[in-house]
Order: sequence, then structure tokens, then C-alpha cells
Amino acid sequence: MKNVLIALVAFLALNPQARAASQVFDFKDPKGVNNAVFKLDAPLEAINGSAHGISGSVTFDPQNPAAIQGRILVATASMQVPNPVMKEHLHGAQWMDSAKHAEMKFEAKSLKNLKSSGDTHAGDLTGELTLKGVTRSVSAPVKLTYLKDKLGQRVPNLKGDLLVIRSQFTIKRTDFGINPAAPQDKVSDEIEITLSIAGASAR
Repeated sequence: MKNVLIALVAFLALNPQARAASQVFDFKDPKGVNNAVFKLDAPLEAINGSAHGISGSVTFDPQNPAAIQGRILVATASMQVPNPVMKEHLHGAQWMDSAKHAEMKFEAKSLKNLKSSGDTHAGDLTGELTLKGVTRSVSAPVKLTYLKDKLGQRVPNLKGDLLVIRSQFTIKRTDFGINPAAPQDKVSDEIEITLSIAGASAR
């Protein structure tokens, strides 16, 4: 037993990767670059917009990416569209009801079909998405890129690591009670969401 313990200590000393543990990544980006883009492409009209009020935290182990857990929050009030009248409608009670539902939330539950190449990991992320007070299970393809010691290149004078999350998936607005009566030839029921965000684990 003594020899086994000595061998284990030596292995850990010579292999720092074996000691790697989960890290918590904060997605409240001080640069304000993180964003979610949404698109509704109906036969008569296309609506494009974005949201920048992103926060939340994700626990990620670069040696066990399938164990990812955490939540991403988006401030409803940060949603923008180019047309000012559309923007007013977007935040109104029939649509996102920003006054009553201040945040949208995605909570990660499991990552399956994982394929890894170096520090990049791709798979199908399942979780619970909450919009306008309605929570539904969704699954989306996701790409995770772990960037060790790269935080300082994004935010000067900070040391640490980055986790970049990229995903593109589609939901139905009627599933979440987002103005279900709107004519679908003018306002698509399908909402295409593209996410590209970076979280920081400072040290």
C-alpha cells in the first residue's frame, strides 16, 4: 500500500493535468461583448435583433467537459431591434413583457454525444429554458472552447482562463406564450437563436 501511495503522489507531481479541477466561469463580461442574436424569418417579414445583458456562471472541468453545469441569464430589457416601434412592442406585455419578466434563463443539465479535439469540445447540451415565465426542456448543439491563460488577452491586467460557448438552435415562440395570436406569415413562430459568449475564471 505504501508503494502505491508513493507512486500516486509522484504521478500527481509530474502530471499537473491530473490535478485539474472544475473551474467556475463568470459570464458577466466587463467588455460588454457577449451577446445573443435572434431571428424570426416569416414569409412577409424578417425580424433580427440581439441582447447584450448576459450574466450567469458555468462550472467546467477541462478534463471532464461532459460534467458541465450552470446557468446563463439574459436581461430581457437588453433586447434590441432596429425599428423603434417594434422595440416598444417587443418589450410589451404581449411579447416579452420586460417589466414583469426581467430575465431569460437557460440552466444546463447534461452534455451528450461529446466529441473533443484538443481544447475544443462539441456535443448536445440539454437544459431548461425559461422565457416569459414558461420553462421548457430544450436540447441544442454546443461548442465549448477552453482557453487556458487567455483572460489577459481579452481583459488587460487580469490573469486566468476563458471558456467560450457557441450555439445555434431554434425554439417556437408559441411554446413560451410569446404573442401566440400573431399571424405567422408576418411573424415567424420559429425563433433562431445564436449564442457566442465568453466566461472568465480569474486567478
